[in-house]
Amino acid sequence: MTNPVRPAQFLKSFGRGLVSGIPYFWLLLFFVIPFVIVLKISFAESQIAQPPFTDLTSFADDMLTISLNLFNYIDLYEYDLYLDGYISSVKIAGISTILCLLIGYPIAYAIAKLPPHARNLALMLVILPSWTSFLIRIYAWIGLLKNNGLINNALLGLGLIDEPLVMLHTPIAVYIGIVYAYLPFMILPIYTNLVKHDHTLLEAASDLGATPAAAFFKVTLPLSVSGIVAGSMLVFIPSVGEFVIPELLGGPDTLMIGKLLWSEFFNARNWPGASAVAVVMLIMLIIPITIFQRYQAKDLEAIADD
Repeated sequence: MTNPVRPAQFLKSFGRGLVSGIPYFWLLLFFVIPFVIVLKISFAESQIAQPPFTDLTSFADDMLTISLNLFNYIDLYEYDLYLDGYISSVKIAGISTILCLLIGYPIAYAIAKLPPHARNLALMLVILPSWTSFLIRIYAWIGLLKNNGLINNALLGLGLIDEPLVMLHTPIAVYIGIVYAYLPFMILPIYTNLVKHDHTLLEAASDLGATPAAAFFKVTLPLSVSGIVAGSMLVFIPSVGEFVIPELLGGPDTLMIGKLLWSEFFNARNWPGASAVAVVMLIMLIIPITIFQRYQAKDLEAIADD
């Protein structure tokens, strides 16, 4: 005869299942289902109708027919525009990530070295711009970078230049916008990692004769690799599919996959082709996402061991 399950045990097991199931439900609702819908559209054919794509299944004469259109994916390899868009997106996102790392690491390091009462103020200054609308912040850079903007007027007033510098609608403006927008995503993970370091390791390195620079490169930097990887992924992944910044700050020669998606969806009304572009882009991002998950799991294991 089996023992009856006690109400307390049932509620405890139910609570655990509920807590662990909520993230999976969230992932299913906002990632898996939308991805399946986009994947389904990518195998359809474009048509002038509502919705602007054909059904994959049809039922006639007591027969169910499934039609998969692979030409949307074949077009991605036949037209150089798409390949150039992928390469350009990865290039811009990669360079922006490196710039964010070069700027963000010293800032995160400086914040981690501050007294505890001053860290909160410094972190607030890092996060504070995010309280303003993303679109408004990017529009503000238009006023700074345009020919009669604040930067050119200041340089002309100081006599450093004779004519306005062309900064807006250039690749440089895109890099500036991406670095400005995603720099906090680089600073915060690195700071979180640095603030947990054991300072006695640096003292031991100093006692053994290591200079501050040698101690940094042999102790601090290797220990902060997981934070660097986490911050790099948080910058690189959204930067690849960025649309607003290249649209507002970039020029017609600034080619990114986000702009191609917008053009296919809303200008050409080619939803199947745009869905194929999105699916391939997502597959490209699986590798950095997997790397990010790996290092995040290592951080959680290290915290659990401590």
